[in-house]
Amino acid sequence: MTTIRIPSPLRRYTNSQSKVQVNGATIQQLIDNLEAEFPGVKSRLCEDNGQIKRYVNVFVNGEEIRTLQGADTPVADKDEVSIIPAMAGGRA
Repeated sequence: MTTIRIPSPLRRYTNSQSKVQVNGATIQQLIDNLEAEFPGVKSRLCEDNGQIKRYVNVFVNGEEIRTLQGADTPVADKDEVSIIPAMAGGRA
């Protein structure tokens, strides 16, 4: 199973867990299986068409998936996936 680090805003969907273990061969499969186990989380990560929202950054072992193969990026059992929502705000 692959470890997924869950950011604070999404932990209400994962029973307050900061890390979860999910099976899947790609990021897309991990997200689908994460949704099966924790309903509601996928709508926070993906658009209606299934694409990862532009303000959600996903990393596999520290590498951003947009520089790899996007949602088709392969993952292995020992990999660590981090979900990082973009932050906005502040003053100019």
